[in-house]
Amino acid sequence: MERTVPTTASEEIELYIRTIYSLLRSTAEVQIRTLEETHAGTNSSLHPEARSLKLDTSAFIYSALRLPDCLPQVHSIILGQSASVFAQHGYENIEAWQEVSARARRRRCFFNRKDTLACFIASGSDIEDILPAVTAYQIEWNKLHLLLQRVPAALLESACQNADSQARQSVCELLGVSSDDFERLRMVFAPDFTAALREIASRRCHFGLRLLDGSLIEYWRATRAWMENILRACPHLTERPVYFVSSNTHAIPNLITGFAFRVQEELIAYLEKEGDPALLEEWERIRSGQFADGRGNFLYYLLKKYQATPQGRKLIEAQLAAERDCGITRIRSTHSFDVDAQVIDLARVKPQWLDPRLATDDSLYLLASNALILNIDYPLGLAAYNILSKVAEAAGDVLGVYIMGKAASLNGVRGDVMIPNVVQDEHSRNSYLFQNAFSAADVTPFLQYGTVLDNQKAVTVRGTFLQNARIMDIFYREGYTDLEMEAGPYLSAVYEMYRPKRHPVNEIVNLYGVPFDMGILHYASDTPMSKGKNLGAGTLSYLGMDSTYATSIAILRRVFQQERRRVSA
Repeated sequence: MERTVPTTASEEIELYIRTIYSLLRSTAEVQIRTLEETHAGTNSSLHPEARSLKLDTSAFIYSALRLPDCLPQVHSIILGQSASVFAQHGYENIEAWQEVSARARRRRCFFNRKDTLACFIASGSDIEDILPAVTAYQIEWNKLHLLLQRVPAALLESACQNADSQARQSVCELLGVSSDDFERLRMVFAPDFTAALREIASRRCHFGLRLLDGSLIEYWRATRAWMENILRACPHLTERPVYFVSSNTHAIPNLITGFAFRVQEELIAYLEKEGDPALLEEWERIRSGQFADGRGNFLYYLLKKYQATPQGRKLIEAQLAAERDCGITRIRSTHSFDVDAQVIDLARVKPQWLDPRLATDDSLYLLASNALILNIDYPLGLAAYNILSKVAEAAGDVLGVYIMGKAASLNGVRGDVMIPNVVQDEHSRNSYLFQNAFSAADVTPFLQYGTVLDNQKAVTVRGTFLQNARIMDIFYREGYTDLEMEAGPYLSAVYEMYRPKRHPVNEIVNLYGVPFDMGILHYASDTPMSKGKNLGAGTLSYLGMDSTYATSIAILRRVFQQERRRVSA
């Protein structure tokens, strides 16, 4: 059969990927400077000024936010799949090091407080994510290092301390950056921007990186250890029917427990004392009835902010107790990659506590349910294939597979929701066709600020830096407007859950015969041309919660509908 797919095989990007893996075959530490030329040669959409002497502020910020804040102190980066892999290579008890994290990428990392960073990886997708980010960071650090030699120390100090000063304008001119970009850098390198710039000015950046074990076997072992950790906490997962959900670890528990509604008075008192003008204005609009349906999202957001304060920490344990009362068991990922999980016993859900957008008059059917929801923090790239394959092997009957994740949109704006029914996977090169359980009607009633676009075509890309303008143009001309990193690997695992062989390669794959419910929802966290200015650039904003909760509500309502039919049959 003839088919038209987005041919993404840019020679420059293919060369980059081949170079990465050929270098990582070495048992010695690889110098990141070896990758700089091939990295710049890709003309990445996220790093268009890589070859230029001009500072690419957006690329620097994008990479800095996806790497731990300790990176300025790091000289060596080591990658491994599990604590045992690190131990086998002489890094004993690595989890006793200082645990560090990035602001916009979830990955277990440990710092020896001196010069070495250890990162746990779940699949090759982590390699294709970390190395380009580290390379971009090094390139832009070294550019800024050279540019800072033009700036007198006293002038730099004055510019960092005084936001509206003439000194800041002079420094921006010497660095060749706008005042807005200078401010964005200040926010990224807070709290001590001056010290950060002094550090950059004092030396060039030279990272070394070593992959301890790149075998597929170690990825599978790490995934098996991850699954065994869940089964130790919830052994009944092997015997009972399961709805698998890949989303996050906050939205679904918030919706099921409705905890924020029961502490609303305390949250509003905190808001009024804190006096955030924008949030107070939003609360007034909700209270006056303009956005009555937004009350839940607002309270969930406020709860998270309040729990980060000394006086609000007491609500953390109270919320966890409410989750336990609703049959929610949290399982923290240990000794391997960072994908936490929750097992939710539907028979223990309290209908009277549900978010009002989930509650129905006949919620009592849940009491007769024997099904569980396994909700996991969405993984990166190929780890999705490993995880769902292992879940399908270990769990009881799988009744549904529901995927919620971030994506870049080529035809929408940040906060929109895309619902695909075609996925082109860059890993398997398959074109997956499937019946998505969701349509626009399932999400639109719960989305206040964005638009729902269903019947979309998605591309599962290998990495955020591994795209350029030519590839983006091909995507768009072929009608692929939803760019993300997990759907393809998940669908490869779905194929193997009901077919007697491994998923094919470079074929049209029809998944319409899948014997369980399946749905995929993506919310737009950025648009490619905005580079670092997106929801994924930092912590999730209030407006970002709109699409997160709209999609989470759609998933839970679908699970409840399916379970009502099953229990009543």
